[in-house]
Amino acid sequence: MYTRTVRLILTLVMIMAGALAGTVATAGTAHADGCYTWSRTLAQGSSGADVTQLQIRLGGYPGYGSVLAADGDFGPATEAALKRFQSAYGLTADGVAGPNTFNKLYALQDDDCTPVHFSYSELNDCNSTWSGGAVSAATARSNALRSMWKLEAMRHALGDQPITVTSGFRSYACNSAVGGASNSRHLYGDAVDLGAGPHSLCTLAKQARNHGFRGILGPGYPGHDDHTHLDHRADQYWSAPTCGI
Repeated sequence: MYTRTVRLILTLVMIMAGALAGTVATAGTAHADGCYTWSRTLAQGSSGADVTQLQIRLGGYPGYGSVLAADGDFGPATEAALKRFQSAYGLTADGVAGPNTFNKLYALQDDDCTPVHFSYSELNDCNSTWSGGAVSAATARSNALRSMWKLEAMRHALGDQPITVTSGFRSYACNSAVGGASNSRHLYGDAVDLGAGPHSLCTLAKQARNHGFRGILGPGYPGHDDHTHLDHRADQYWSAPTCGI
């Protein structure tokens, strides 16, 4: 009888502990992450490296024709991008980055900080070092990471269907081998070429206008009838005449 009573008490304690843990979890405590862990709530007026990390992941939510700066200053543009991100994933769109927002970001990224549906190898089939281009290997790799987060936003907006990357970073040697332009953005690691798949090239070109790409070249632009090209050039230039862009 004593043994059964002790077991019953222990069972009740475990149930209560589990319920309490569930309560704490739903209260919104963000967990640590293998890539990057935010340690404070961020809102308009915040600044620092943790804001920059947030902005990189929000780069695909700047609004039509806009680009979100990754400058470490949480201003109105970052707040608006955050609200778009939160709405896209069914979170409360309050423009404040807290545990729920961070947990969603953690779920969307791998331990190397790439979004779950894209990888460094997809953005570079030229070499394994990211060297030999127009910028340092570190800069080219960083530029590619920002492209991937924009592509992740595009992918989600298009129903979470795959997006096929056919070309990313190129060294001067790789660029020459494929007949790329001498000033190609691929040399900077901030350009991606997309092939048709679940979505047409025109669908990709049109959707990209919402996700922070300054350069969009697609069907109807010379040499681009078989792919849609996206990049981060200094000034906006969109041309895909067949798609009405």
